[in-house]
Amino acid sequence: MELTTKNNKKIRNAIILIATALILITVIRLNYPLLQQSPSLSSYKEYSSAVHAGRDIKLTGNQEECDIFTGEWVRNTDAPYYTNKTCWAIHEHQNCMKYGRPDSDFLKWKWKPDGCELPVMNPYQFLDMARDKTIAFVGDSVGRNQMQSMICLLSRVEYPIDVSPTTDEHFKRWTYVNYNFTLAYFWTPFLVRSDERDSDGPTHTGIFNLYLDEFDESWTSEIDEFDYVILNAGHWFTRTAVYYENRRIVGCRFCQIPNITDLPMTYGYRRVFRTALRAINGRKNFNGVVFLRTFAPSHFENGMWNEGGNCLRRRPYRSNETILEGLNLDFYMIQLEEFRAAQREGKKKFRLLDTTQAMLLRPDGHPSRYGHWPEEKVTLYNDCVHWCLPGPIDSWADFLAHMMKMEARKTSAERLFQRQKKMH
Repeated sequence: MELTTKNNKKIRNAIILIATALILITVIRLNYPLLQQSPSLSSYKEYSSAVHAGRDIKLTGNQEECDIFTGEWVRNTDAPYYTNKTCWAIHEHQNCMKYGRPDSDFLKWKWKPDGCELPVMNPYQFLDMARDKTIAFVGDSVGRNQMQSMICLLSRVEYPIDVSPTTDEHFKRWTYVNYNFTLAYFWTPFLVRSDERDSDGPTHTGIFNLYLDEFDESWTSEIDEFDYVILNAGHWFTRTAVYYENRRIVGCRFCQIPNITDLPMTYGYRRVFRTALRAINGRKNFNGVVFLRTFAPSHFENGMWNEGGNCLRRRPYRSNETILEGLNLDFYMIQLEEFRAAQREGKKKFRLLDTTQAMLLRPDGHPSRYGHWPEEKVTLYNDCVHWCLPGPIDSWADFLAHMMKMEARKTSAERLFQRQKKMH
C-alpha cells in the first residue's frame, strides 16, 4: 500500500513537471518565434531593428503594470514597414502616397506608453501566435481600414488568399495558407439592423432606419466560429436617422419629419452598443474573445465633413495640446459604460482595445484630399475620418498583438491551474 502511494506521488509530480514544461514552451514560442529559413528571412533582417528587443511589459498576476493606451507619439525612423508599392491591400481612398500627399513625416512615429515600451508588431511572431486562429473585424469602414493595415504589415511574411463566400465587398475573408489563419470583415456601420429610408434627406446624405433593439444577423449569426472579434462603430451616427424600438418609431436624429421627436445621436449610439453586446452575450456557441475597439476621433477643422472641413496639420499633438471633449467624449464614455455593463454579466470575454487617446493625437494621419487624383471628377469629401496606409493606424497592430499575447498567457495559466486542481 505504501509503495502504491509513493508511485502515485511520483506519477503526479511527473505530470506537473510535464505540464509546466508545456507552458514554458508556449511562452518561449510566443516571445521568440522560430524563424525558419525562407525567402522572407532576409527581409525580416532588414526591419528587425524596429522590433523591440527588451522584455515584455511586466505583469503582476494577470494584470498589466502599465497602461499601454496612455502615452505619447515618439519618433520612429524605422517606419514605415511597407509602402503603397509593396502592398496591394490598400483601399484607394486611403492610398495617400499614390495620390500625391507631399509630406512623409507623418509616417515616422510610433506609440510610446507612459512608463513602459510597447513592442512594434513582429509579423513572424504574430502569425505564429495566430496559427489556426480566426479574427473578425465587425463594424464600419474604419474596421476595414484596420484589417487592410494588418494585411499590409503581415505581407512581409505572407500574403493571404481571398476565400470570401460572396462577391460582396462588404463581407470579405482572407486566409494565410501556411498558418491556417483567417481574417474576416463584416460591414455593419450601425451594428444593428438598419436600412436606408431616403437617399437624400435634409442633409442630402440619406436617412437611415435604425432598429435599435434588433440584431444585425449578417454578423451576429456568423461569429461563433471566430477566436477573436474586433467590434467598432461611430462615424455613421452623425448621419440622419429614424430610431425604432419594439418595431415602432421612438424618435430620430435631425430627420425633420413631422410629429417625430428629435433625439440626440447619443441616444441611438448607446442603444446599438447595448444591443450588439447583448447579441454576443447571447451566443451560446461563441467562445472567443471580443475586443471593443474604442472610437477613433476625426479631425475636421473649419467645417464639418460635408461643409468643406479639412485636416491639414502635419505633426501629432502632444497629450497636453488637446483634450477629448464634446461628441468624441460622449461616444467614448458610452462605449466604456456599455462595455462594463456587458462585462459584468460574466458570460463572455470582453476586452477594451482603447485606441481613442492615441488617435486623438494624430490629426496629421488622415487622407484629406489625397484619396483620388485632383483632376478626377468625383464627389468625394475631404477624408478626416479614415487613416492613410501606411500611417498611424498601423500602431493598432502593436496593441492587438500585445493583447493577444496576454490572452494566450492567461489561457495557458488557467489550463495549468485547472490541471493542478484536478490532481489534488
